Amino acid sequence: MKPRGPLMIEHRLIEKILVLTSKELILIQKNKKVNPIFIDTVVDFIRIYADRTHHGKEEDILFKALENKNLDKKDKKMMEDLVNEHINARKVVGQLVDANKNYINGDFTSIDIIINKLSFLIDFYPNHILKEDKIFFPNTENYFSNDELDDMLNDFWEFDRKMIHEKYNRLYESLKVVYK
Repeated sequence: MKPRGPLMIEHRLIEKILVLTSKELILIQKNKKVNPIFIDTVVDFIRIYADRTHHGKEEDILFKALENKNLDKKDKKMMEDLVNEHINARKVVGQLVDANKNYINGDFTSIDIIINKLSFLIDFYPNHILKEDKIFFPNTENYFSNDELDDMLNDFWEFDRKMIHEKYNRLYESLKVVYK
């Protein structure tokens, strides 16, 4: 398996969550009511799985390795665009979190913001994923030797192995503050 394999497998799970998010969005629009727990769950998934785990492998491993390669202008530009898309998605997720908090606190005008941010994410990820799966990953593999690709794949597995510990250490640290 090449490094794009695990990244593409992760894309499939992100797409499945987006399908469910689309169904929830329809309910929000129809009923003008938000399920804050669903929003929190989707935010957790996006922040931990899509962003920290998936984008983490892209940015911390693949993109860093590509910085040492002589990329052509098209590939370099696409990598910059992908990083900017990751940054923008993080910003939108933060806005979704704020809108959900406002909704929980009784500000029902935040429903429109929640609808807007969910719609953005539902539209954003498929296009982002398509760019990576069909263009960026296949093109940039050509910059690496087979040994480098194998090493990168091993780095991906090691990255994943550490993620569960990182998540639950953060959970402990946040609970420790509450229960001093």
